[in-house]
Amino acid sequence: MAASGLPANTSGLFVEPREDWLALHQEEIIDPARPIVDPHHHLWNRGHRYLIEEMADDIATGHNIIATVYVDCRSMYRADGPEAFRPVGEVEFANGVAAMSASGGYGKAAICAGIVSHVNLLLGDAAKPVLEAEIAAGNGRFRGIRHSSAWDQDPVVAGMYANRPKGLLQDPTFRKGFACLAPLGLGFDAWLFHPQIGELTELARAFPDTRIVLDHCGGPAGVGRFAGRREEVFAEWRASIREIAKCENVVVKLGGLAMCLLGYDFHLRERPPSSEELAAAWKPYVETCIEAFGPGRAMFESNFPPDKGQCSYQVIFNAFKRIAAPLSEAEKTALFSQTATDVYRLELSS
Repeated sequence: MAASGLPANTSGLFVEPREDWLALHQEEIIDPARPIVDPHHHLWNRGHRYLIEEMADDIATGHNIIATVYVDCRSMYRADGPEAFRPVGEVEFANGVAAMSASGGYGKAAICAGIVSHVNLLLGDAAKPVLEAEIAAGNGRFRGIRHSSAWDQDPVVAGMYANRPKGLLQDPTFRKGFACLAPLGLGFDAWLFHPQIGELTELARAFPDTRIVLDHCGGPAGVGRFAGRREEVFAEWRASIREIAKCENVVVKLGGLAMCLLGYDFHLRERPPSSEELAAAWKPYVETCIEAFGPGRAMFESNFPPDKGQCSYQVIFNAFKRIAAPLSEAEKTALFSQTATDVYRLELSS
């Protein structure tokens, strides 16, 4: 399949969802009773609106979503006050959504049962009081932060991250901030591109007591300088995945593959892709991660709404279920719910 030259969203990494286009392809839900914890989604109201109503509508399309984890997307930061503390507003927002969900008015799923926000770890030791403020704002739901280190020399790959610092994870001041996480019982979600996985491996080895979640299969890229080199890039990515999987404190999220970053052009088609097509395209990446980390350290994620630019909620989890079909019941349970529940210490009602 050809790589997309579409500029996509202003981030450069995904396209805005088109509900009318997604509606052109509907599927019967595979294994509809299977409990699923969606450990990675965003909520925002900028450009394309995706708030609790839209999330609940997607969940209502058939899969048995029992809980979700909200992840940092610079949404609803405080408009004033000390700059360092403005991300606390995102935790307050996500916790408010969780309270709305707990009312039962948006379906049975516990939306935002876990919260991952942002703290600028370049604050060094001064990151600690901000983390403590987010713990307080989370009302028992706050589980950690994400400080994106995504960077690439090619602006087509980097997109909105083109101005981010190179080598962030190696910065001594960043590491001082990072050192504040584990003593507070917090984890770190890592978002980067595949050439940077080695830097995260070094960080994981330096902080073996800090839980690290590698988002989006480690960000394999197929655009810009990586376009037309899928087999070569896959081999490099696979070697990095196998190496970081040796770090027992690292787990991986299986998803983020419907963004434009991977280089597939499903969003340019007249009709949306089927789960069979997506499973075929994604299987090498997902299976490599599962083989390297094991089901107990891997979890399927929707990454909605970014991944919604190429497929619906029905289709994305059907694709994951197709890939997981040969696995045992215990392995499926881990991948679809238990790993996420354990990693994010979710307190779910039975």
